[in-house]
Amino acid sequence: MFDSVTFVAMNSALDGLAMRQRVIADNIANIQTPGFLAGRVSFEASLAEAVSSGSRRTGAATAQVDRSLEPTRLDGNNVNLDTETLLNVDTNLRYQLATQAVSGTFSKMRSAMRSA
Repeated sequence: MFDSVTFVAMNSALDGLAMRQRVIADNIANIQTPGFLAGRVSFEASLAEAVSSGSRRTGAATAQVDRSLEPTRLDGNNVNLDTETLLNVDTNLRYQLATQAVSGTFSKMRSAMRSA
């Protein structure tokens, strides 16, 4: 159960989304820092590859942080509050969906254990 491709994929997605939330918070915290370049977390391609290969190994999908290539302001900073806000809302919705999917797995397991 805990080593199924789906369960491992959902946990990897939660890890990647949590990292994205931390990077977004860091970007917003440094919105006034001269020379600061926003970070961007990518993990979806790695996750899709791990799922398509049927990997059941935790850590098969890795998240990485790259610097944003968005244009910079005069102070060298490229954090855009509108972009970060939209990314944050999107990330939070995806995180909620993933936690509900994992929670559903545990609910089914609890029900099966009660009826046994």
